[in-house]
Amino acid sequence: MADRSPNRILLFLRFVALLLLGLMIDALLFHLLLNAALGPLLARTLSLLAALAITLALLHRIDLTAHNRLSIERPGLAAILIIAAILNQGLYATLVTALPSLQPLAAMALASTATLCFAIFGYLRFASRK
Repeated sequence: MADRSPNRILLFLRFVALLLLGLMIDALLFHLLLNAALGPLLARTLSLLAALAITLALLHRIDLTAHNRLSIERPGLAAILIIAAILNQGLYATLVTALPSLQPLAAMALASTATLCFAIFGYLRFASRK
């Protein structure tokens, strides 16, 4: 039983690294699209979709297995990522429309922080199921 704990921690850290990589891609694309004179909502939508596509593609390449079986089934991980992206877009749109004085990058940071917590909680919830 003790040999599974470090493996589970490693799997969790790989998932967090995947989330952070997706967040960095999203932030970079969002910044570039904002500088290309796109509106904040359109720029956010395009950057989020691109980052989600890249993250889902990387999900199939990264080994998230524990003893030759997935710690969470890939559809479960994909569902967590897709729901997090929808939540992220909703939070961002709400922040930008409700607080027009808020900078778009600050709204993106707030929405992404909230959805990062959601995705980590979702992963831990799925991973702890038996």
